[in-house]
Amino acid sequence: MRDFLGIDDVHELIPGLGAVDLTRLAGGTKKGVYRVRLGDGGTVILYRWAAEENYWPPVGTVPDDPFTGEAGIAEFAANHAALRDAGVRVPELLRLDHDGAFALVEDAGAESLERLMERDPAAAAAPLAELGAALRRMHAGVTAHYGPPTPAAGPQRPAEDMVVDRALGHLAAVADQDVRLTAERDRIEDHLRGLRAAVPPRREYALVHGELGPDHVLVNPAGEPVMIDFEGLIRFDAEWDHAWIEMRFGADYPRLDPGPLDPARFALYSYAQVLSLIEGPLRIAGTDFPDRQWMLDLAGWNITKALAAL
Repeated sequence: MRDFLGIDDVHELIPGLGAVDLTRLAGGTKKGVYRVRLGDGGTVILYRWAAEENYWPPVGTVPDDPFTGEAGIAEFAANHAALRDAGVRVPELLRLDHDGAFALVEDAGAESLERLMERDPAAAAAPLAELGAALRRMHAGVTAHYGPPTPAAGPQRPAEDMVVDRALGHLAAVADQDVRLTAERDRIEDHLRGLRAAVPPRREYALVHGELGPDHVLVNPAGEPVMIDFEGLIRFDAEWDHAWIEMRFGADYPRLDPGPLDPARFALYSYAQVLSLIEGPLRIAGTDFPDRQWMLDLAGWNITKALAAL
């Protein structure tokens, strides 16, 4: 059994906070997210990084893969600052405790952009437009190196070569878990390399969220989009962000008014992310994650997509 926080733990962890109730929110797989109700009627959000909150088992990867680094409190603090500097609305930071591995942030509300888009598409128009503007701000300032928001200078191979090796590793990890992948492994590899061959050289890396979906954006009572779950923020190709965002926003993606993108790079990254969404869900489905079938269904959906591209 995983040892999640109770209200008594919060009293011990944060004396004087005045917590009277605690609710663990669904959706987190690497950290615990809790809504804390205070004695004055207000609420705050508590993020907690601990082994028992993280469902992800270790994974082998290529040495220069920037996507599988730590995603803990230090990354949260650095990325929070980087997004604020870029003019992106994120939850206000109320308290940061590296020793206790927790952060208190403002409660931006329970309304996600995803739910608002479903419930009231007209009301979602303004938050979508502002989110698109925030993304353009993130993607406007570029550096010549990929990695953490302030990457160290040094020689790096092209990001697209790293992505291909990363995707080949994902395929190798799951090729024997589904007969369709086993049969088509060579064709998938050839397709991936063909996509890479079409990508022209470029070294301009922007701030990218990496996994931005409408469920990772809250709409506060003032109607502002508030970006969350940004521990994976890195500097990388803007097409990497947009490949994920287009998948997650679907028909609403054009409402973000994305800027010009390299179509060949976009195609490569979209296919690499499909392979990632086979390997990752199958890996976490082998743990005690509570919604295992959802992960298996997600992997199955992306196996179909990977084969359809052939």
